[in-house]
Amino acid sequence: MTRNDIKDLILEIIEDIDDEADFDSLDPDQPLRDQLDLDSMDFLDIVMELRKRYKLQIPEEDYPQLATLTSCTNYLEPLLKEA
Repeated sequence: MTRNDIKDLILEIIEDIDDEADFDSLDPDQPLRDQLDLDSMDFLDIVMELRKRYKLQIPEEDYPQLATLTSCTNYLEPLLKEA
């Protein structure tokens, strides 16, 4: 899976959670929660969807690494390289 595939995957999951999410002005280096008004349950839904789709176990201590679109991509890239 390429970096662009991973970015698209994250945005697709967010859109499934919040179909009103506005990605037009999304800054990939700013926290997703602030930009898209995601709450902690939305964030957990993203983690659970990654687990469901790709059998990824993301430890709670790694959650801060999923704060921005760029950091999500950096974190997930080695885990999804074979996907």
